[in-house]
Amino acid sequence: MNTVTIIFLLAVVLSLALQLWLGQRQYRFVRQHRDAVPAAFRDHISLEAHQQAADYTLAKLRFGKVELLLGTALLLIWTLGGGLNLLDQFWRAMSLSPILTGLAVIFSFMLISTLLDIPLSLYRTFRLEERFGFNRMTGKLFVADFARNMLLAVLIGGPLLWLILWLMQDASPWWWLYVWAIWMGFSLLMMWAYPAFIAPLFNKFSPLDDGALRERIEKLLARCGFRSNGIFIMDGSRRSSHGNAYFTGLGDNKRIVFFDTLLKSLTPDEVEAVLAHELGHFKRRHIQKRIGVVAVMSLVGLALLAWLLDYPPFYHGLGVSQPSTYIALLLFMLVMPVFSLYLQPLMAAFSRKHEFEADDFAAEQSDAGTLIEALVKLYKENASTLTPDPVYSAFHDSHPPAPVRIAHLSSKLS
Repeated sequence: MNTVTIIFLLAVVLSLALQLWLGQRQYRFVRQHRDAVPAAFRDHISLEAHQQAADYTLAKLRFGKVELLLGTALLLIWTLGGGLNLLDQFWRAMSLSPILTGLAVIFSFMLISTLLDIPLSLYRTFRLEERFGFNRMTGKLFVADFARNMLLAVLIGGPLLWLILWLMQDASPWWWLYVWAIWMGFSLLMMWAYPAFIAPLFNKFSPLDDGALRERIEKLLARCGFRSNGIFIMDGSRRSSHGNAYFTGLGDNKRIVFFDTLLKSLTPDEVEAVLAHELGHFKRRHIQKRIGVVAVMSLVGLALLAWLLDYPPFYHGLGVSQPSTYIALLLFMLVMPVFSLYLQPLMAAFSRKHEFEADDFAAEQSDAGTLIEALVKLYKENASTLTPDPVYSAFHDSHPPAPVRIAHLSSKLS
């Protein structure tokens, strides 16, 4: 058996075992604490709401286990099972140019993967989310979203993928540096363009017309030195009753966005506190830091891909008979998550550090007690578990666990 095959199988087994173990820890921990509201939340969240959040978390974990097992099976079918090889041989028989063959293989793989995911998406949306009262999606909107996503993948992803495959095939041995520069430029362009050109294809954005709230927000923006291209309300309730707020974009194209569901549940003071937290990410330069981390990781990944590109056992050990640039790219994207799983705790810790810093900034610009009240409402309305397993949380949670975050903010109260 090829050494690459042995390493890959070992990595798949270890990854699957780790994820199943983490999921079981979370399931057991949440269920054990289902019948008692944590002390810090007893004055704000009822036992019934706490139990609903626990049940919602347990239901997602059960469904996540099914997704994990199916995903692992599909990974093995695509690789060692010969799925990618069959797809490659099918398109090679069409006698297209190497780049067109690569585009056809990658887009047909994406289409098949998306179609296979539809039953899971339907269950997640219309059964799981519906059961707990969060779903607002209609069948018509589900189909429309699917069509728009596919169209954007072709119109935006097609030219980018063509350029990447051309560089991999015809550029110098340093093609991976050119691809990295183009990828980073494309990512920054999308961050700039998304608010004005892509997001409106999926949601309606209306300028905030509440005079008093708008004035309050503009004063906060002025204090923080934040220039935006507008304050908008997004019709998030079209798809879900979950609430959120964020700012998006780069340069002069930054926007403040509130879900309409959020504004219905929070007071003006609480809205200001939540926005102050989001602005904390801007003032502490978290966006730039995250872009920097992504830049370094993508550069290392492309350098590794450049080495694997000319390493025949990489292809043969993963079920592909004929090496090619496009197959190398596709195999790399397929197998890397199995190996990068162990970076998740580091990335999660990095993200949680930023969340603490943003909370500290919000406590300075508004009021820590008001932010606590807003967060508790959001935990309740989004049915977020108040009792996550610490080890599971270390791998999966980009935000601090609710009790830890509330305790941190409470220490800021005068």
